[in-house]
Amino acid sequence: MCDGGFIVTEPADRRADYLARSPAPGPAPFPGMAWIPGGRFAMGADGFYPEERPVHTVQVSGFWMDVAPVTIEQFAAFVAATGYRTMAEFAPEPSRYPGAQRELLVPGALVFRKTQTRVNLDDPAKWWAYVPGADWRHPRGPNKGISGMARHPVVQVAYDDAEAFARWVGKALPTEAEWEFAARGGLNGAVFVWGNTESASRPMANTWQGEFPWHNKRTDGYEGTSPVGAFPANGYGLYDMAGNVWEWTSDWYKPRHPETPNKPCCTPTDPTVTSAGASFDPSQPQIRIPRKVLKGGSHLCAPNYCFRYRPAARSAETIDTSTCHIGFRCVVRMAKTDDAHTATAPTY
Repeated sequence: MCDGGFIVTEPADRRADYLARSPAPGPAPFPGMAWIPGGRFAMGADGFYPEERPVHTVQVSGFWMDVAPVTIEQFAAFVAATGYRTMAEFAPEPSRYPGAQRELLVPGALVFRKTQTRVNLDDPAKWWAYVPGADWRHPRGPNKGISGMARHPVVQVAYDDAEAFARWVGKALPTEAEWEFAARGGLNGAVFVWGNTESASRPMANTWQGEFPWHNKRTDGYEGTSPVGAFPANGYGLYDMAGNVWEWTSDWYKPRHPETPNKPCCTPTDPTVTSAGASFDPSQPQIRIPRKVLKGGSHLCAPNYCFRYRPAARSAETIDTSTCHIGFRCVVRMAKTDDAHTATAPTY
């Protein structure tokens, strides 16, 4: 069954249950948003990558979230209305990139290049290339446009680009805790957004099937990004919370989660990391560009490399980076008043 171009397959009983326990405070502040009821959950995972540890208890307040990542069509409307130019459309500042090759200090972005054979997975330069002329209108390079991709997630957007869109539309970017809580869709502690096992008969997300980065079986039907809503929604009615594109969050990256407080009374509510101090990449001390948390994994995530199409998974990315597999979605938080809850975007 389809609704507005999306595949509607939410578990009806679970969706009805959470709405009964925490009904939306009113109509959605914008079309295409779902009410996320908030609650206490176990954030992180102990059995996968070190940066996801430790599992810790977090409380999240209710909020509204876009049901899908921002699309090329939506971003194009923003650019048409404002004349905005993304970071990929400007030449990098040489002083920020000591040792960079002169020919690469031109407008452009990172593009994935599928390899012909197996390669050393410790060297991402084997499959990533800085391509002059790549940007949101040309996500795969200057000679490849976006015709027929209006409903695909916009990519080649750096953090500031995502934040600029959010401000313009009257929304905000989610915190890492908000994003992960929403992605779980009521399945607290599950490995995936749909449960604990991968379906053998039906792909549940746009990911890499086969051996990355040279052999993609395309069991899910896609080599690159897919139109938003092409795969089943989670329990909160959100699409593409696993795979397709990584999504920016507002939190600065830290290489480890905090521990759960010893006292139940002290469970953090709506936690966010507001200091960039720990976000710099220790392997590149000469590059002083802070990093934000990405969530969700992408169409390039595979079991043999970047097994991160899971709600607990996280990755660090410098705020100036634009790639062909990073997008974003927005939220609207609730402001408490004496007699009601009203939707509002945060003050910048």
